[in-house]
Amino acid sequence: MNSHTAVSGVELGLDTFGDITADADGTRRSGAQTLRDLLEQAVLADEVGVDFLGVGEHHRDDYAVSAPEVVLGAIAARTTRMRLGSAVTVLSSDDPIRVFQRFATVDALSSGRAEVILGRGSFTESFPLFGFDLSDYEELFSDKLALFAELRTGRPVSWSGSTRGPLQAQEVYPELENPPLPTWIAVGGSPESVVRAASYGLPLMLAIIGGDPLRFQPYVDLYHRALREMDKSPLPVGVHSPGHVAETDAQARDELWPHYREYVGRIGRERGWPPPTHIEFERSTGPGGSLYVGSPETVARKIASTVRALGVSRFDLKYSHGTLGHAELMRSIELYGTQVIPRVRELLSAESG
Repeated sequence: MNSHTAVSGVELGLDTFGDITADADGTRRSGAQTLRDLLEQAVLADEVGVDFLGVGEHHRDDYAVSAPEVVLGAIAARTTRMRLGSAVTVLSSDDPIRVFQRFATVDALSSGRAEVILGRGSFTESFPLFGFDLSDYEELFSDKLALFAELRTGRPVSWSGSTRGPLQAQEVYPELENPPLPTWIAVGGSPESVVRAASYGLPLMLAIIGGDPLRFQPYVDLYHRALREMDKSPLPVGVHSPGHVAETDAQARDELWPHYREYVGRIGRERGWPPPTHIEFERSTGPGGSLYVGSPETVARKIASTVRALGVSRFDLKYSHGTLGHAELMRSIELYGTQVIPRVRELLSAESG
């Protein structure tokens, strides 16, 4: 996996949930147009040197992507270099064999560039949609992860669990050209999930979407300690965090704020949180916050600081934000690839030299 790199050789990627965007006059684009825009964004990301593109899975009216592997297949046909994956695949409400087959297909179409980031997701709409009971939340993920860990090896699978019938020396197609399938476990702040990732020998992706990124240092330490205690080789840790890049700090904040206020406010109303304030937004974009918003220099310095402090080998910027427009997203991607990425590498190389 490319992610086995030193901090100075960190991989720098982008994530999107396919948020339904709006035109300059506030008119919401259709889901279909948003998907076509996402493909255009992905092609640009590949052209400007982004290392990885992750596409999320949701089943709500504010996101266009419910079938990330289909989107990734289209992207695979239009790109040549960057790795392609999910952000995240909600394994609990899916079938592990079908997930493996779909990503093995993306891997073939992309000539070996596919990877999976498995998680439980921060939304639960997929459970009733696909006929699962939320009370089985933990059992579903644990059981299905155990099966997927076997599938990703590319070998015939013999397995038994509690959520489906057993398998005996089962071949699963299409076959991987170069197994195992790169697979990460996404964690939002559960020590149990950190240890679980270590127990399967899978890289850890930290979703840092609020507060000071440095508060996740104990999880990084726990992960590395668990790997050592289980006599497993060192594995990479990555970070997923939201951000937006524009020519200046003020422009980036001004572009993002109204859209951030709207989509965070909507989620807050659903979950009983207070609406976001501009003061909180400004604080989150500062040195101790989890929003990587500003000019290329500002964003690069903040990413480099997080990478250095946590010792991660990949950083993925979640660049889509509610109704923030396609034109702004394209400019953010361009600046990220042409200015932020080389500047982060320059900063880290200078510090390690």
